[in-house]
Amino acid sequence: MAAGLALDAVLADPRRGHPVAAFGRAAARVESALHRDARAAGVVHAAALTGWAAALGALVSRRTAGRPGRRAAATAVATWAVVGGTTLRREAAAMSRHLTADDVAAARRRLPHLCGRDPSRLDGAGLARATVESVAENTSDAVVGPLVWGAVGGVPGLLAYRAVNTLDAMVGHRSTRYARFGWAAARADDVANLVPSRLTAALTVLLAPVVGGRPASALRIWRRDGGKHPSPNAGPVEAAFAGALGRTLGGRLSYGGRVEDRPLLGDGPAPGVDDVARAARLSAAVSAAAGLLAVGVAAVRR
Repeated sequence: MAAGLALDAVLADPRRGHPVAAFGRAAARVESALHRDARAAGVVHAAALTGWAAALGALVSRRTAGRPGRRAAATAVATWAVVGGTTLRREAAAMSRHLTADDVAAARRRLPHLCGRDPSRLDGAGLARATVESVAENTSDAVVGPLVWGAVGGVPGLLAYRAVNTLDAMVGHRSTRYARFGWAAARADDVANLVPSRLTAALTVLLAPVVGGRPASALRIWRRDGGKHPSPNAGPVEAAFAGALGRTLGGRLSYGGRVEDRPLLGDGPAPGVDDVARAARLSAAVSAAAGLLAVGVAAVRR
């Protein structure tokens, strides 16, 4: 797992040929065959694809049993494939450069690399807020979540978690097409991230001084505002980030053709351009701490 994190730091995500992208293409083909406006069809879709990923991981584990070198290599490659912390921070850095240069058009074009929000009506402040919120949520989804499941489940845990999270991103929306079909993927993602999101929030509280924040303030905002968010897992993470950064997150956003007015999380002003780099720095610290914990837990289990 440590070697996989090192690979992510050096290689990040390739633009072509990424295993998760290949899984996404396969999932899209399965969806086209199974899609119905019914929860049962969505359950079959999510179970089949997640089960396939877990089975692949189990096969790898069996084939490498008793061969420590091969097992280590397989775990390193799987960890690299499912962790996206370096790419997340690089995207945040790109957004920071565009916003610092006041190039709103370029920042709008770049935002879809981070999240699915409609950037067309966002100004510089709105783009900064969207970036900070996306960095917070993806610190849990792209780094802490896979590390938690890798620490307790090995390669099967790594691959199954990434399958669940990818399916949620693809079909777990409250749109006309996916309101019923995507229900199973969304609920599975909620369950899979229940522990990782709280761990992310806890590490954010502890590491608030990295960005000039106070742990007590971050904890207070997490406890006060974490339950306001419509997502049971994004809420604690975004609230803890808001408290650590001393900023207010939330408000109006456009997502998937819908406009939402989300509750405000935190105290202080809305995020500015400088807060994008601060959020990325906090994400890096949380990711490093989660990596150390995951490697420690895995070592103790063995």
